[in-house]
Amino acid sequence: MTLTLDHARTIVRTTLDTGRAMKLKPLSVIVLDAGGNVKAFEREDGASPGRYQIAHGKAYGAVMLGMPGSAQMARAESQAYFIAAANGAFGGALIPVPGGVLVKDAAGAVIGAVGVTGDTSDNDAAAAKAGIEAAGLMAVI
Repeated sequence: MTLTLDHARTIVRTTLDTGRAMKLKPLSVIVLDAGGNVKAFEREDGASPGRYQIAHGKAYGAVMLGMPGSAQMARAESQAYFIAAANGAFGGALIPVPGGVLVKDAAGAVIGAVGVTGDTSDNDAAAAKAGIEAAGLMAVI
């Protein structure tokens, strides 16, 4: 299975709707396919312009390392040299914090990642999870 544009649109829309329902600060959401390519991105009114890079870094780290932002953060705390080296290998593109969520299909294969930024990292991850599940896919936060 591949991550489709319809999946990406559902993820973005539901993530933003969930953020509004949770009364979160303005969010930015990016959806990447399994190769780290952008499928969709939206930045809500009021979100700062640098949020694209942050959302991308969260999602990119998740898909490229095969671990969600929460696991990357734990790895950075226990083995900072690993995350620093990985970040160097990826041109400084990783942001190893919650809000980078892996997207898996029903068979458990990674088919992409979602990056959300704008509120606390844990709230960002919760909104992403809702979006991914609304698309009928599995989220690994």
